[in-house]
Amino acid sequence: MDVRWLKEGRVTAGLSQVEAAARLGVSQPYLSQLECGRRAVTPRVAKAAARLYGLSPTALPTPAEPKVASNRDLPRQLAALNYPGYSHVRRGRRANPAAVVFSAAASDNLDARAAEALPWVLQRYPNLDWNWLTTQAKLRNVQNRLGFLATVARQVAEKRGDRSAAEKLRRFEGKLEPSRLAAETTLGREAMPEAEKTWLRQHRSAEARHWNVLSGMRAEDLPYAS
Repeated sequence: MDVRWLKEGRVTAGLSQVEAAARLGVSQPYLSQLECGRRAVTPRVAKAAARLYGLSPTALPTPAEPKVASNRDLPRQLAALNYPGYSHVRRGRRANPAAVVFSAAASDNLDARAAEALPWVLQRYPNLDWNWLTTQAKLRNVQNRLGFLATVARQVAEKRGDRSAAEKLRRFEGKLEPSRLAAETTLGREAMPEAEKTWLRQHRSAEARHWNVLSGMRAEDLPYAS
């Protein structure tokens, strides 16, 4: 993991190593070793540092073995990332946006409201670890789902005039394109009735058809697209 963010965040926050170490609950020599990459940054320290330095959640560590999200925990994770659709939900612990998106995309039983939040996360945090996300998608064979979500997120970014985010999302689509699967999938609704599948095959968007995803999601229909 690139640990430059640890020192840069501390300096930007105007804290000395001694001050930061005390507030993080570690010794100054230990923090110095972390900042130099001589010791591995633990998840606890990473989360505490991100909170102390006021850093983006993209600085949080990504899990070595990500788990599939549950419909119980996902709304709280999305609320912690400031997703407006869950502003009324009690926030859970902040997690890396890449990990949240992947764990949701890997689910075969995903709540529709949570699914429509995923493009928002991708376009809201364009500096997330795209390489990690690409690798995990291929390991779990969910690159079609993530490719479709990235396409929708790019369209949202374009509608909002965010060219930087749109370009990063376009590059992510390009990384997934060579590994696009021929197998049909859904956006977390593998138990979808056959009649609905048949309807979606005929009425889904060109983007959903390209990624072979049975979904009625369209960028223009998302509440945050404008």
